[in-house]
Amino acid sequence: METSQVTPDIWMMTFTAGQAYAVRLPGAEGWALVDTGLPGHAERVLDELAKLGARPEDVRDIVLTHSHLDHMGSAAELAEATGARVLAGAGDAAVIRGEVPEPPPVLEEWEIPLFESVQGGLAGVPAPRPCRVDLELGEGDVLDWGEEVRVVPVPGHTEGSTALHLTRSGVLFTGDTIANVGQLMLGVFNVDRPRAIASFHRQSALGVQTACFGHGTPIVGGAGEALKAVADSLTA
Repeated sequence: METSQVTPDIWMMTFTAGQAYAVRLPGAEGWALVDTGLPGHAERVLDELAKLGARPEDVRDIVLTHSHLDHMGSAAELAEATGARVLAGAGDAAVIRGEVPEPPPVLEEWEIPLFESVQGGLAGVPAPRPCRVDLELGEGDVLDWGEEVRVVPVPGHTEGSTALHLTRSGVLFTGDTIANVGQLMLGVFNVDRPRAIASFHRQSALGVQTACFGHGTPIVGGAGEALKAVADSLTA
C-alpha cells in the first residue's frame, strides 16, 4: 500500500487492487474517506491518516463509490474505529450491508481473460465484512465538506455506483466508472455497459479540473477536456 498526494487536500492510497482517497476538509473540520481499499487494510489506512495528522475521530464521512470488495473491503472496520457515518449509493446499499449478493458483471468477450486474471489475483483475499450504511445517496443529494459536494449517480458499473463532484475546487471522484490505466477509458466489468457509457458522458460534461479514479493515475488539470475527448469516442 502506498500513499501519494494528489492536491493540497487530497491523498491517494493505492492497494494491490483499487484505490482510496483521504480528503482533508477545509477549516480543520475533519477528514473524509472516499472508499476504503481491500479487506484487512483498516489499520494501515489509519496509520496513513495518522501520518497526515488525522486521528480516527477526525474522520467524519466514509463514502463508498460502489460495493466491490476492493473499495468497500475495509469499510466496516474503519467505520467502527472512527465513528464516521457511512454513505453509499442506494442501489448498492443492500450489497454493502450483506443483505443480498453482489450481482455479477456482464462481460464483453475481450474482458473475460482480464476478469479471470483479476479474480485469480484476489483468490486469497477474504470476503469483506458487511458494513452499515447510514445514508443512502441519490440524485440531488449534496454533502457539506466545507464546500459543496454534489452526489452524481453513475449507474452501470454497479447499480448504485456514485461519483462525487466538489464544485468549488473542480474535483471529481469517479469510482470505477472511469479508469486511467495506460489510457483514459470506460471502467471494465460493468453490469450494464450502455448505462455505464451514459454515466461516463454525464461525468465528462461537468467540466472538472481534477479527476480521481478507482484505478489509475489521477488527472490534475484539464480533466474535463480529457474526459470529453474519450466520451466522444464511446459507443454502446
